[in-house]
Amino acid sequence: MVMTDPIADMLTRIRNASHQKLATVDIPMSKLKLEMARILKECGFIAYYKVEGEGLPRKICVHLKYSRNDIPVITGIKRISKPGCRVYVGTDDIPKVVGGIGVAILSTSGGLVSDREARKDKVGGEVLCYVW
Repeated sequence: MVMTDPIADMLTRIRNASHQKLATVDIPMSKLKLEMARILKECGFIAYYKVEGEGLPRKICVHLKYSRNDIPVITGIKRISKPGCRVYVGTDDIPKVVGGIGVAILSTSGGLVSDREARKDKVGGEVLCYVW
């Protein structure tokens, strides 16, 4: 079976693991998913991540973050641009997620960036997902 949307798979794994209050979740490795994990870490949505395994069957082990009351830091995660319907925005139309509390991850000509970095660098691109 061929996976048509690996980004949606990653987001679903993180969403399901946080709803189940799991400490970690394993995601099949790719450079794009590794960059998404880096942005989630920088924005404070996950505790940390690390690459495990040798050779081809490598995976990203994402350690989820919870508040003191075991409430997940990630309350919502949504795929925006899909393989069948791409969503692109210009510099002036970069969305603010939940009034700026959340983050939008964009794919730009300079690589993956958060919505804040895209506004600062004045670049638009494809909106991959929202996390809040």
